Amino acid sequence: MAKRDFYEILGVSKTASEKEIKKAYRKVAMKYHPDKNPDNKEAEAKFKEAAEAYEILSDADKKARYDRFGHAGVGGNAGGRGGFGGGMTMEDIFSQFGDVFGEGGGSPFESFFGGRGGNTRRSKGQRGSNLRIKVKLNLEEISNGVTKKIKVKKQINCRTCKGSGAKDSNSVTTCSTCRGSGYVRQVKSTFLGQMQTTTACPTCSGSGNMITAKCKSCSGDGRTQGEDTIEIEIPAGVAEGMQLSMRGKGNAGANGGPDGDLLVIIEEKPHEELQRDGMNIIYELYLNFADAALGTSVEVPTIDGRVKIKVPAGTQSGKMFRLKGKGLPSVQQYGVGDQLINTNIWTPKKLNDNERSLLEKMRTMSNFDPKPGKSEKGFFERMKDYFG
Repeated sequence: MAKRDFYEILGVSKTASEKEIKKAYRKVAMKYHPDKNPDNKEAEAKFKEAAEAYEILSDADKKARYDRFGHAGVGGNAGGRGGFGGGMTMEDIFSQFGDVFGEGGGSPFESFFGGRGGNTRRSKGQRGSNLRIKVKLNLEEISNGVTKKIKVKKQINCRTCKGSGAKDSNSVTTCSTCRGSGYVRQVKSTFLGQMQTTTACPTCSGSGNMITAKCKSCSGDGRTQGEDTIEIEIPAGVAEGMQLSMRGKGNAGANGGPDGDLLVIIEEKPHEELQRDGMNIIYELYLNFADAALGTSVEVPTIDGRVKIKVPAGTQSGKMFRLKGKGLPSVQQYGVGDQLINTNIWTPKKLNDNERSLLEKMRTMSNFDPKPGKSEKGFFERMKDYFG
């Protein structure tokens, strides 16, 4: 079955603001929330569908790709903020979006449905912070995709206390306020009447436990500074400035909390001979006048190695040759670019007496006078041929 349009799912237009998209998502999520529709598979599917639509439309980069290419433009990212591919689970939805609309520190799921959302997304301890690193890639790595092993300095779980922050197992007691649940319930009056809310326990900060004696190695935090070797799979076709996300590979959470994410920012190394233009590769070919007039064969570099091309006699400066499929693949896997070879006729800057004499004779020959015809296309016409 074909996927529905994300704007249609949320009931907004393409020109909707970020605030309008948030408001629309909240409305749809409230309508199909599982606590309001128990054991209703159709409502659960629509709840997940709305979360997927919001994931894309709430992210400026993903929204731009979706507006341009539709579902194919976000095929590698839809279905979870943790990287490329994978379907969204109910836990993912509550974890990522459960409190994006909350006011006053509470989630709308908590306020309206008595804590299912809050309980589902609650985790003991404090979530670790995200890490950002830059990875430099050459054109060959961008063309084929690559796996990189990167050493990252980060906060890791304390090896002494295994991340608990306690001196030993006897130094941890159950919080008397929340009785180990990590949250407390309160009844508030709203315009809909009395509503039950669920918030993190103020005594144990949501951990459910109280530490009576702290671990000396980490001073009760549950983390120490360390280093980790992370394997990063980078898909083919990535571009300068693109950001990939690896869930759970960031700094460790405090007191056993969930780890943060690792954000990988792509940098492109400049190539000695080739230039990138989107999915296409550009090469500037320089010919002397004799080769351009008589014709020749030359070797040109490509991402995959050098190839020989034929230059026909009478080639003009600005003539563009095309090597189909020798460009870069799309990161969304919808095609491969070409390599474009732009011809430049080299004019010597200094001449000796013999060269000057020869050129003086050629100057007077009528065949060397410029005679552009209608078949000779200008620069903009050539660009239309290749990019139109």
